[in-house]
Amino acid sequence: MTTHLHITSWVLALVLLGLSTWFYRFGKRKQGKITHMVLRLDYLLILYSGGSLLGGYFGGDASGYMIELIVKVISGLWVIYAMEMILIRSNKQHGTRSGWIQLWIAVILALVLGFGRLPFGILP
Repeated sequence: MTTHLHITSWVLALVLLGLSTWFYRFGKRKQGKITHMVLRLDYLLILYSGGSLLGGYFGGDASGYMIELIVKVISGLWVIYAMEMILIRSNKQHGTRSGWIQLWIAVILALVLGFGRLPFGILP
């Protein structure tokens, strides 16, 4: 259940990121701020479900995956940081190219580790 909650929450985060950047780009600052705040609440759900998954790894035998787990946690936090930086810079009408590059590098890294390397994947 936690894996599905985690996947649902980060897919929702990506949708909210797209909506917020669209609102900011077209000058709808109020709607952009509202979706940005909802996205910040979604960060809490992502952190809760990710922490629960991490606890599941440590509850079992995680000795073979320790380095991958640490890198996955760091890349997940990096995704949240990059999303927040994109939205803050979009709100202030600054360039966001470096934020998008960081976001996609971190997302790819997190997906490769989450689905390709670590054992929980989609099926618990």
